[in-house]
Amino acid sequence: MEALLRYRGRTVTAADVAVIKDLIARHPGESRRRLSARLCEAWNWRQPNGALRDMVCRGLMLALWRAGHIELPEIRKRPRNPLATRARPTTVEVDRTPLCLSLGDLGALEFRQVRRTPEEGLFNSLLQHHHYLGYTQPVGEHLKFTVYAGTRPVGLFAWSSAARHLGPRDRYLGWASELRRQNIRFLAYNTRYLIPGWVQVPHLASHLLSRMTRMLSAEWQKVYGHPVHFAETFVDTTRHRGTCYRAANWQFLGRTQGRGKDDLTHRPNRTLKDVLGLPLVGDFRKRLLAG
Repeated sequence: MEALLRYRGRTVTAADVAVIKDLIARHPGESRRRLSARLCEAWNWRQPNGALRDMVCRGLMLALWRAGHIELPEIRKRPRNPLATRARPTTVEVDRTPLCLSLGDLGALEFRQVRRTPEEGLFNSLLQHHHYLGYTQPVGEHLKFTVYAGTRPVGLFAWSSAARHLGPRDRYLGWASELRRQNIRFLAYNTRYLIPGWVQVPHLASHLLSRMTRMLSAEWQKVYGHPVHFAETFVDTTRHRGTCYRAANWQFLGRTQGRGKDDLTHRPNRTLKDVLGLPLVGDFRKRLLAG
């Protein structure tokens, strides 16, 4: 049957539209939110953790309405967008006494997953004030790690869900679009990596990367109930060379086209970046290409 719409990996046919119209007709007094939840239940459309994909479903229904395929009830209220009004992280003061010593003299290092803990404020503050990109609230699945030497933070890692489309990575993995949509959750994207400027310890950056990636999959499993098999990141080569990543065995996969995920012009509008990737298990391709 001919597809009327393709949205976030789901193909919608005329038969699907008929089901949606019938659902709306049978529940005339319900809100768009409740209708989307009902549709998710009817389709068993769920996230990997079992929760309904009702926000995605609302977007699909809105797209069908805009295309003239269905009629939706009037909007009852417009909820505040927390991302649009989110305040900058509160500044948390830290000891900036220079740490100039060897890796061996630094002592034991402790990795702490700090998302939804009292230490998250410090993490956000350090990124906001000491990373050139600042702090951006992640969306989707994400984890935050602070590395401590004693009581002092010496490294920060922010991880999130991987980009849905990334040409160099997709060609490297060799997966088709359907497999990508099915298994993209098994990839993690390193959105931020910071060693504060007052930490001057040779070889620390690659050492932390190696340890972080060895523990990443197990930490993801703890929070989201599934592992990750491959890690990716971008390196802005106008600012950095990505030396610590390469020293930690990350591989060059290619270069971005400089257009961003919301591009409509098909022309570069931002800095080109190197795409680097790291398999987290030996049989990563077998796992990612499994149907």
